[in-house]
Amino acid sequence: MENLIKGQRLALSGLVTGNVVQLGLASAGVPLDFACFGLDAAGKLSDDRYMTFFNQPRTPCGGVETSAPSGDAAGFSYQLERLPASIERLVVTAAIEGAATMAQLASGYVRLLDGGRELARYAYAGVDFAQEKAVMLGEFYRKDGGWRFMAVGQGFNGGLDALVAHFGGVVAQAIVEPVPSPKISLSKISLTKAGQTHKVSLEKGAGAPRKLIVKATWVDNGDGDEDNDDLDLRVGILLPNGQMRFIQAPDKPGNFDAMPYVRHLGDVAGASGKEPATETVEVNPALAQHYGGTVGLVFSVYSALANGAVPVASMRPKMVMQYGEQIVECAFDFRLCKAAEDDTVYTYVIGMARITPDSIILEPSGKTSEPGSEATPWLSWQGENLQLAFNGPVVFKGEDKDDEDDFNADNPRRYIA
Repeated sequence: MENLIKGQRLALSGLVTGNVVQLGLASAGVPLDFACFGLDAAGKLSDDRYMTFFNQPRTPCGGVETSAPSGDAAGFSYQLERLPASIERLVVTAAIEGAATMAQLASGYVRLLDGGRELARYAYAGVDFAQEKAVMLGEFYRKDGGWRFMAVGQGFNGGLDALVAHFGGVVAQAIVEPVPSPKISLSKISLTKAGQTHKVSLEKGAGAPRKLIVKATWVDNGDGDEDNDDLDLRVGILLPNGQMRFIQAPDKPGNFDAMPYVRHLGDVAGASGKEPATETVEVNPALAQHYGGTVGLVFSVYSALANGAVPVASMRPKMVMQYGEQIVECAFDFRLCKAAEDDTVYTYVIGMARITPDSIILEPSGKTSEPGSEATPWLSWQGENLQLAFNGPVVFKGEDKDDEDDFNADNPRRYIA
């Protein structure tokens, strides 16, 4: 393994044995958002589909996709031969949201891997920067018919917006210039700690977004067993009167335009090494009006015992909620939980939401079921706040209600139809 310094270059020919290069990323001190820009010969983002980041996790050709190697907080997977000839460079960047600067970063690194074997690492820290809010960490580039990697370490004061502008793109909220340019939506809030909340205002009238979209994603845990990478996104719905509804795919998918005004778009069998899995739920923004008061939602992922015992944390589940241009990510690192290594913990609550007539208040959870328990997350009202407990009735996908009732004989809680 080679330790790179700023400006050092490395030819990939002879180092990479397969057709996949992995790039691992990590930081400590301040949270970073990572992105990869695919640039043309002029150094511009001429095709916005080749910016790979949280809201666009894969290029059309499959040459770049977000995929964190084992042990890293984030990362990308590259199949460079798939990239079109128009892509000359791939620039990996990191940016900070909020008031923090790169100078407050304790440490960080970017590393290259080949099949799990570390080839090279470029380490950086806050002492390398001043008031910058974004940095170009490294880049892949074509040279003499092959690909090379360079450690860059160049900072930008303006953050991710400045990087997009530097590469010729225009942020979606910016004024459109006379010459059409790619527009990238970067309006995202990332919630990384249990107890954090973010409020999204619901727009009214013509032109307001019609749907609240919630996506849960997870990755292959890398254990070589394809059968146990299957999670299921479930939604519990707490009504103003304290009753609960429940949806999951494929047997209880719900309905967007009628009760329960929440719809699951379908079951996904599992993640693979090449493609993270995503299950999607659509929520009617008028939920509170339909139910006559504030409604609570609990979003959880579940690994059935029939799939094989596996730590749910190893699949790194997270959730992204989008309402128009407003994006909120629940990215609490479940691997930090006490139960993260317990392969008999089957349910993890990614996030909860309160929907009022005017707003959505979203918060991550970090809470899990008890070891060995297949009880569902159950919500109750504590004043205007949500109280979460793992004592709801057991619900198995595809099972008859009579079979479920056998498991819930001693549990007074029941979901309503």
